[in-house]
Amino acid sequence: MGPRGVSVEKRVDGSLILRCPTPLREHPQRITERMLHWAEQTPDAIAFAQRYPDGRKNAWMTLSYREFAERFRRIGQALIERKLSPDRPVMLLSENDFENGLLHFAAMHVGVPYIPVSPNYSLLSRDHAKLKSIMQLMNPGLVFAADGGRYGAAILAAAPPDAEIVCATNPPPQAGGRRITSFAELLDTPATSAVDDAFAKVGPDTIGKILFTSGSTGAPKGVVHNQRHICCNCAHNTQFFPFLEDHPPVIVDWLPWHHVSGGTHNIGSAVWTGGSYYIDHGKPLPGQIDSTVQALREVAQTYWINVPKGMEAVLPYLRSEPELRKTFFSRLEFIHYVAASLPGHIWDAIDELAVQETGERILISAGLGSTECGPTMIFANWEPPKKQPVIGLPLPGVEAKLVPHGEKLEIRFRAPCVTAGYWKNDELNRQAFDEEGFIRTGDAVKFWNPDHPEEGLMFNGRITEDFKLTSGSWVNVMALRNMLMAHFAPYLFDVVIAGHNQDYVCGLVFPAIEACRALCPELPESASAAEVVASVGVRAKFQLLIDSLARVSTGGTTHIARIVLESDPPTLDNGEMADKGTVAQRMVLERRAAVVSELYEEPPPGRLLVAASS
Repeated sequence: MGPRGVSVEKRVDGSLILRCPTPLREHPQRITERMLHWAEQTPDAIAFAQRYPDGRKNAWMTLSYREFAERFRRIGQALIERKLSPDRPVMLLSENDFENGLLHFAAMHVGVPYIPVSPNYSLLSRDHAKLKSIMQLMNPGLVFAADGGRYGAAILAAAPPDAEIVCATNPPPQAGGRRITSFAELLDTPATSAVDDAFAKVGPDTIGKILFTSGSTGAPKGVVHNQRHICCNCAHNTQFFPFLEDHPPVIVDWLPWHHVSGGTHNIGSAVWTGGSYYIDHGKPLPGQIDSTVQALREVAQTYWINVPKGMEAVLPYLRSEPELRKTFFSRLEFIHYVAASLPGHIWDAIDELAVQETGERILISAGLGSTECGPTMIFANWEPPKKQPVIGLPLPGVEAKLVPHGEKLEIRFRAPCVTAGYWKNDELNRQAFDEEGFIRTGDAVKFWNPDHPEEGLMFNGRITEDFKLTSGSWVNVMALRNMLMAHFAPYLFDVVIAGHNQDYVCGLVFPAIEACRALCPELPESASAAEVVASVGVRAKFQLLIDSLARVSTGGTTHIARIVLESDPPTLDNGEMADKGTVAQRMVLERRAAVVSELYEEPPPGRLLVAASS
């Protein structure tokens, strides 16, 4: 592990400045320098791999570093010939695959911004409003979709009329007169010295990519990542975790590349250190986790990066399949959870399985960051005490400012990997940064041990998610959610907290349907989620749990007075779940406003569960 420590500057206004005492090392300022380096030093090592489309077992298509570099240079030549630029960038609509990865690095190699967009904007939207707003803002000169048929409606509705449409397969039957090109044509373009000339002009301030936030409360915002931001993030992560250089990681990853975690951190962790990135087409959702499990049966990864829901979804398979468990733990060195806190029952289960298989636990850790921060600014490279969600300390080169905000401390960042701002949005840029150039995150933190700041920070929720009851007391939504997740385990998939300007706190509970089936053995295996949730056994179990929780609650802000069991889960389709598998609390409360109102009706409707002490 790398340096651990922190210097603390206390200011008269009550704010604190935290810094890593170790400076950031010199490092390359262009991400494809690392690809070219490994193409020369370890040319035959696997850079990227993906399963064959027919799904056959133990069969992976691979691209070595030499092959990957040769191909992205040819595609770079094709982009140069099309005179693409920041005014006419490359936009990608589809999921992670070889073609996406090659366009990703080809564009950045020759100084053309890479714009990956959530596939949901194309596939789930009927009016394509968000996709249209992004297209209008960015004016792409080339739009890529792996399967032109699947994305044809979105292309026809939103792509600029002069944009070239590139597809790997199945070109769209209608493109509104737009030029349609096969990806193979880009790949067949011979690279010339023009590629080297374009690469020589790429510098730290050259835009590498623009990532769009989810846009759940309005039009998506384009976060600019230049080469400095991308390289700095890779460099300080590697400096903090030098074992990645000693043992180039093998990563099996599903996190989408239009998110900064998957597209910058996870890919960066592999290619910066000469590791191998295996593209997983699964997701931590019912019916989609099987692809992930099959990949883990076949590939012994060394670095497991996932959201807590993804980890939880894999656990039943690890318990029931000795061969999977053997492969899974055979080379695993480090576990990194992202996007949400890791519930204790998941942490305990991973520890138990690791000890069962190897005789020792695997280090599990986390950090804190955002799309605007590239992503990671704070990390823990030590085992947190008592399995608490310690997020660590600032990485080399990072300054963190803790600013009092009511009863909490908002954390703000200043570092080379922080975005320069939002694309063509001056007003938002003025709001995003404070007078010293620190970016406002809206995240709250606290010290694990205020007397010993070197023991790290803990995440303390989103300032904008917390609310007041009519008593004037603040409700810490994240802390309350984590408490409920632990108390209701393993029967709870997730919970959303309600109570803004109300007398008491309530919860919209989404049961873990498969775990709950064991509570209603009288039902057939084919019983629907609604039948499971409405069963006597499930309702009785949740009534016991909410009653026992009420008995140990310490006050109104930790007391859940009522819950409603929702059989209709948050999904990507209804916009209540992000691509990373995390539930969007605000969106659930907005979409289910009628359910929230029902929680506060008098007398309470029969489908609610009311805590015995209420």
